[in-house]
Amino acid sequence: MYKVGITGGIGAGKSTVTRVFQLFGTPIYDADTRAKILMEEDPSLVDNIKSTFGDQAYIQGKLNSGYLAEKVFNNTLLIEKLNAFVHPSVARDFSSWVSQQRTSYVLKEAALLFESNSYQALDSIILVVAPLELRMKRIMKRDSQRSEQQIKNIIDKQLAVEEAMKLTDYIILNDESELIIPQILALHKQFAER
Repeated sequence: MYKVGITGGIGAGKSTVTRVFQLFGTPIYDADTRAKILMEEDPSLVDNIKSTFGDQAYIQGKLNSGYLAEKVFNNTLLIEKLNAFVHPSVARDFSSWVSQQRTSYVLKEAALLFESNSYQALDSIILVVAPLELRMKRIMKRDSQRSEQQIKNIIDKQLAVEEAMKLTDYIILNDESELIIPQILALHKQFAER
């Protein structure tokens, strides 16, 4: 099974690109969504989170994401601890999911593909890129509850696009001047013919 990763900074449009791949019949593993599910359903992961962040990390069995985000957002050590619990659980879940697929390739969408080092277990990486101003505009429209400073803080915590490009095999430009469907279709054909 050929495994392709897709990532991009917040507001670059990786979820939009991923949905187009899905329309072509590509199985998609959404690592961020699966991580949230596993944080409530994987018993050892739940135990690790509770023992590190306290029982208040959960409310009636549901992840108290506001509490957890507040605890870790500006604490690099706590973010690393949380990631050390979550990423291995997601990696196991992804492997299990891949073994159930019956297509020539699969796509793993993840915001932290490079930061989690999970890109190393994939065969190719697609990076979705867009100019910073356009990304800011998209995020402010989508996440109206976030301030401009909050968005800048999130962007600052993500791997710089220049660094991500060094680890990438393919780039999809999503700047609203170049059509994305032909770019996606070309990659889909390439991966499907492997």
